[in-house]
Amino acid sequence: MQEVSADMIIGDILMEDATIAPILMASGMHCIGCPASQNESLEQAAAVHGMDVKELVDRINEYLNAKEK
Repeated sequence: MQEVSADMIIGDILMEDATIAPILMASGMHCIGCPASQNESLEQAAAVHGMDVKELVDRINEYLNAKEK
């Protein structure tokens, strides 16, 4: 996976790269195993949890960029 965006579905992201799960959980998204959350976008989940989606997307993309090097 090269990069994530706010409109991507959490379930799709995790199917592509399950190593992103700890980042989501550390951000407060402890419900990523819940079936309902699998169909939410990062933006929707961030809104529910009161998070800044841009910050979350940036954190995930920084991780992915570092992982590729």
